[in-house]
Amino acid sequence: MSDIPPDAVVDAPSPRMRRLQIATLALLMTGYTGYYFCRSNFPVCLTMIQDELATRGMTPEQAKLGLGAIITMGALAYAAGKFLGGGITDRIGGRRIFLAGMVGSIACTLLFTLGKTLPFFTAAAVGNRFVQSLGWVGVVRVVSRWFPHKRFGTVMGFVSLSYLFGDALSRKFMKLLLERGFAWREIYYTTAGVLAALFVVNLLLLRESPADAGEIEPEPNPDNLFAAEGGAVSTGLGDVLGTLLRSRVFVYACLLSIGLTLLRETFQNWTPTYFQEDLGLSVAEAADRSAWFPFFGGVSVLLVGFLSDRLGRGGRALVILGGLLAAASALLLLAMKVPHGSAFGPAAVVALIGFLIVGPYSFPAGAVALDFGGKKGAAAAAGIIDGVSYIGAMLSGWLMAKISDTFGWSGAFALLAAVALATAYVALLFYWDQRRKATA
Repeated sequence: MSDIPPDAVVDAPSPRMRRLQIATLALLMTGYTGYYFCRSNFPVCLTMIQDELATRGMTPEQAKLGLGAIITMGALAYAAGKFLGGGITDRIGGRRIFLAGMVGSIACTLLFTLGKTLPFFTAAAVGNRFVQSLGWVGVVRVVSRWFPHKRFGTVMGFVSLSYLFGDALSRKFMKLLLERGFAWREIYYTTAGVLAALFVVNLLLLRESPADAGEIEPEPNPDNLFAAEGGAVSTGLGDVLGTLLRSRVFVYACLLSIGLTLLRETFQNWTPTYFQEDLGLSVAEAADRSAWFPFFGGVSVLLVGFLSDRLGRGGRALVILGGLLAAASALLLLAMKVPHGSAFGPAAVVALIGFLIVGPYSFPAGAVALDFGGKKGAAAAAGIIDGVSYIGAMLSGWLMAKISDTFGWSGAFALLAAVALATAYVALLFYWDQRRKATA
């Protein structure tokens, strides 16, 4: 043990500790990026899988709705995994869970390639989403042990790049494969290989805690909801859930995450299809243009993450509110087909929406969960917020497929604009709550 005061450790880590923190951050970012190679392959290959199902007796409409149902059921499985995985992760460690999710995703991705029917595809895809839910709670747990609470916003901003730039990078990578004539099964084999390589790197180098490397853990946020209990081991999901749900601001965070997730997941899953159906782009062109949404979302995450560590109480809520109001306006432009003079216009507006909503989306299950959970309940807090949020993700599947078929993409974007406005109202309540506490 050391006699160095905790504040000194937080404000001035040793050169070795700083190097270890950077290495840990890099491993988490690259590892979670690998998860997206085995997740984004489904929306990129969706139309090819749909065509294959059509050759086996299904109509194109039945195939599209069936694949949309996979998105919905996958989101349900992902949410269930978050609830179950969060409490378990706080008890057995983030590194183990993070690596277990990788192994499971590789196995399910390879299993998917063996399918020829919708039920088989559904089982493999839903299983993949379940095991992939372990990745984020593992990340949050490791971050809670390695980094000081005064840097949570910045650190989680960088970590969030893994699911934004990682999504964009994986889609760009798959575009190259498509241009070289890869069939969808060959794309699945290749993406599974990428994740397998990153699994080996993390298995060899990632550590659960600075203590495993002979360094001192930074202190948690003293205002976390479990501070009075002491220790760093979860007392069980039931106790954690009760503590969290008694906090009004935590409920606001869950509601915000539902709305923001519905918006993000809709664009993540359906943007390639929208570009093909409404703008007439090829599969490869749609994959390329769809990467704009996560790319500009990544820029947003970095900016708001950096600012959130420097703004006072209520700053994050204000950023969320402003982003949602601006996104609602942009969605109405798409609904009215204002930018449809060329394929570039709608793609640019989609990129703008990514910039406006993805940064705010990163807050609830990231820095906010770390603030609420401390070392004892960070993974559980992230799991609950993320798990509840996938109510929105489930709606982004079958419902958005039905709306786009019945009312066209203009109707779908009008509905999303209404969702953005309703979520903005919750953000306003969140902001008022934070400002009242700041002036109390």
